Amino acid sequence: MSRLEYQDMTIRTGGFALALLFGTTLGAHAADVVGPYETAPAPATEATVDYAGADFVFELGIQGIVQPEYLGSEDYQIAPSAIFSVEYVNLPGIGSFGGPDGLGFSIGPSFNYQPKRDSSDYATLKGLDDIDPSYEVGLKASYEWEYADVYGDVRYAFGGGEGFVGEFGARAIARPTEKLTLKFGPTVSLASSEYMDTYFGVSVRESVNTGGRLAPYSPSGGFKSVGLEAEARYEIFTDYFITAEGTYDRLVGDAKDSPIVKAGDANQYYFGLGLSKRFSLDLF
Repeated sequence: MSRLEYQDMTIRTGGFALALLFGTTLGAHAADVVGPYETAPAPATEATVDYAGADFVFELGIQGIVQPEYLGSEDYQIAPSAIFSVEYVNLPGIGSFGGPDGLGFSIGPSFNYQPKRDSSDYATLKGLDDIDPSYEVGLKASYEWEYADVYGDVRYAFGGGEGFVGEFGARAIARPTEKLTLKFGPTVSLASSEYMDTYFGVSVRESVNTGGRLAPYSPSGGFKSVGLEAEARYEIFTDYFITAEGTYDRLVGDAKDSPIVKAGDANQYYFGLGLSKRFSLDLF
């Protein structure tokens, strides 16, 4: 798949998420959907913490992101991405996870997507094998207090790359107004040896294909990056949010020592701006 095909696919994916976001909003009366707050405030009112008996509260939206073209790249691309997060789940006979406005313990799915790396598109990578798109699926758990939170997620990658990858972090939280939330703190990521070898390894055959420009390299699993992240989230009106976020990651350990990264950049930046809506489902 070429980068143009990938961008076309991600645009169609983003468009579908946007259509689902607003289509679900318009069809809320036809489905068994119960808003945790008043669904059409006029004027906008302060959000409460009453889930109105709902069993599943989540956010759905779309965002535009700026990210490296591949892990270790010094070049960047813009692409759409879906927003999905779980705020509260109630399972009869088991218990509930999450809390009002995200406070307390929560657990939910975690997803990530690594686009195809077509080595012929980059002068520094010519001679390396291409990597098909990778899909990462797993779980995320977090605990949020009024002024801080901690989180961690673990995912399994399949497709072009295989193996486990995870991120962990802690953030300080400021709430200057009832509608604005700011978060800032350190992050760390780890990956298994299979995952690291896919994105940072160079086989002997590949090294020969590059004319020796990239030396053979076989990384081990362990720490992949350390960094900082910041997030600003504003409730523009009840249950609708604008979120801006930025992350700086510094590749470390065997990832940083890869000849692929040395030919690119160990400093990796991510920026995102998105619109999302909170939904609430009465399942039981």
